[in-house]
Amino acid sequence: MAGRVAVIRGDGIGPEVVDAALKVLEAMDVDLEFIHCAAGYALWKERGLQITSETLETLKSSDVILKGPTITPVGPASYRSVAVTIRQALNLYANVRPVKFREGVPAIHRQVDLVIVRENTEGLYAGEEAYMGNSAISTRIITRKASERIAKFAFELAKKQRRRKVTAVHKANILKATDGLFLEACREVAKNYPEIAFEDLLVDAAAMRLVMRPQELDVIVTTNMFGDILSDEAAGLVGGVGVAPSANIGERNAMFEPVHGAAPDIAGLGIANPTAMLLSASMMLDYLNMREKAKKLEKAVENVLRDRKKTTPDIGGKAKTMEMVEAIIDELEAL
Repeated sequence: MAGRVAVIRGDGIGPEVVDAALKVLEAMDVDLEFIHCAAGYALWKERGLQITSETLETLKSSDVILKGPTITPVGPASYRSVAVTIRQALNLYANVRPVKFREGVPAIHRQVDLVIVRENTEGLYAGEEAYMGNSAISTRIITRKASERIAKFAFELAKKQRRRKVTAVHKANILKATDGLFLEACREVAKNYPEIAFEDLLVDAAAMRLVMRPQELDVIVTTNMFGDILSDEAAGLVGGVGVAPSANIGERNAMFEPVHGAAPDIAGLGIANPTAMLLSASMMLDYLNMREKAKKLEKAVENVLRDRKKTTPDIGGKAKTMEMVEAIIDELEAL
């Protein structure tokens, strides 16, 4: 076997889009072993925990993780995001979200081809929260080590993908200690890559530029919460989170998942868009050095999107999830 893949089907539409991806990968005859693991809100309701220690051990011993969306409810303090839990347990420090216009998908902007690199292990999402009487407090931890590491990752990605510029997004004018340290680390790392242009933007200015002139952005590197928000905004430019894939990469493990959520309101209707999950699977194949298969899968998805005859309702089509999957398999066979 070329690789061991831990599979988390997730909640809501998660099982539908994960099963769609597995069906396509099976049709591609990939040399991979798939191990199914339980995690998510359904498990929490049944057993009082969102992920088991056994699952975490399986994830750690696998080459990669293919994860469907999971529900993170507002309210229960005992329920922690499955994705955040895995990112921290496996030290998946780099969240990579490519944002690209694809022909056939209704989009606000056509000139979009950028990557958002988000630090995954620190910031507000990784901090501690507490109540103090009628007040609530959150801690935001930013370290030089993690900031330098994510900046280096962004520049190395730009170098590998032959991209021209890295933009550090921050709020150092207000968050002088935490974002000041992050920006300082990015500037120091940038000195080691003179062939790649570097700039920094305040997060509010970056949000505006994304909407007005996204073609000016190439690789964005930023902190945890800013990256989460900006990547959803960017996805909105090119058709929404239903077509947005992502990777979470560490030193020894990697997890691939769609940007979109579990969408429980359409679960079981058979109309979930499998695009983001399939493009995440393509990123997974590339990570496993199965680059030709990765390109072939991405091309097949793009061909079906361009044709528009077999796409799901969220992007203007009338097809069911599995009808779109069958069309993609047909494209794979034709390529």
